[in-house]
Amino acid sequence: MIKLYAGARSRASIVQWYLEELSVPYERVMLDLAAGEHRQDAYLAINPFGKVPGIVDGDFQLWESGAILIYLAEKYAGAASTEARAVLNQWVLFANSTLFTGVFMETAREKEMPRLMTTLNNMFEKQPFVMGDEFTVADVAVGSILCYIPLLLKLDLSPYPAVMDYMKRMSEREGFKKSIGAR
Repeated sequence: MIKLYAGARSRASIVQWYLEELSVPYERVMLDLAAGEHRQDAYLAINPFGKVPGIVDGDFQLWESGAILIYLAEKYAGAASTEARAVLNQWVLFANSTLFTGVFMETAREKEMPRLMTTLNNMFEKQPFVMGDEFTVADVAVGSILCYIPLLLKLDLSPYPAVMDYMKRMSEREGFKKSIGAR
């Protein structure tokens, strides 16, 4: 069984969402970040930077939410080809870097967010999920960042109705409700 090391208000909920979607058994180990449990030797052996999430899967340890999502996708939802895996990885990396920075970094928001959201809106006008007609790890990665917007920021997303519809559909998924939605 996978052990998912988490902390309140952390990206561990993104990993938890994907574990729920995959129906992979896991144990969530909540670390008290305020008390510094993530900086104790036992957890530093999993992630030497002392950040959550981290996972232990048998003898294998991994940290960084995007890397964990990619690992879980490879192990439990394997893509058909190297190219398909690369495209999934592209979206996970996009969400964790480009999308997150463009929305949540105030210095980048004014310039980047309209371009990012317009492109996503155009895409979601044509297809229900990031990769087309099927929910994938790309939706967990992109959907989680988008769904964090109303939780953490007061931004007007009304110019992007297809993005808002996508966010609504993601937030209605059972896996989302048990993880990010349970905040």
